[in-house]
Amino acid sequence: MAKGVSLSNGRNWSSQKGATAHFREIRDRYEDHVPIDSGQDHEDLLALLERYDAAHDDEDSKIGVGVDFLEVRTNYGSGGPTRGFWVHRIDGTTTDFSFPWAIRGVPKPQSQEFADACRAAVDQELKAAKRRFFDTHADAEGFVPCELTNAPMSFDTSHVDHAHPSFGALVITFRAARGWHQDIPPGTLTKPSDNQLTTTFIDPAVAETFRAFHRGAATLRVIAPGANLARAAGQRRPKIARPVILGG
Repeated sequence: MAKGVSLSNGRNWSSQKGATAHFREIRDRYEDHVPIDSGQDHEDLLALLERYDAAHDDEDSKIGVGVDFLEVRTNYGSGGPTRGFWVHRIDGTTTDFSFPWAIRGVPKPQSQEFADACRAAVDQELKAAKRRFFDTHADAEGFVPCELTNAPMSFDTSHVDHAHPSFGALVITFRAARGWHQDIPPGTLTKPSDNQLTTTFIDPAVAETFRAFHRGAATLRVIAPGANLARAAGQRRPKIARPVILGG
């Protein structure tokens, strides 16, 4: 059964999907760094911030001392560029906030925070490997064929995919190897803070241990976004004509 969303300003949606579509439409209507000046848009976003804060500790408040204005920015995190809302407070401080998690009305699970830290740990290594891959395999126009569809892709219209195991499976295996099946030890992950686009490992040694594990266990390929979702699961260990090599 779909979960409805009700905000303090009287806005209601019968499902989280409907609320997500509403706030995505607001986001996409504004250029980056342009204050959101529509009274209704501003009011809806303030009410959504209240919902976010209600689900988090006071120290994680996005409203803080009060909101001056909101805007949209392009964020460059470990998952690539994404557009999101930013809060400008009346004391001059700023912070981002995730409208999908605000709509859910719950804190992000620790398991997701851990996965985010793992992805951040290998982000730069994956980007470097992708660049070497294109330097090696691209044709004169800078294109390589998608590993699944054989359609030509550029560097910007492709992404590195974990063919086997999935990234989620790698994260679970890594946690199990460290004995972190249930809870993750305090002090392992950074706490939410202003302008922190993703969770990371506090101890650089943990990040390096995951990178080493990832190098030895991941089988990578370059595909078009969504290509692996458009096909059946197929082989459990797919053959890859042009694998992506980490390190080097």
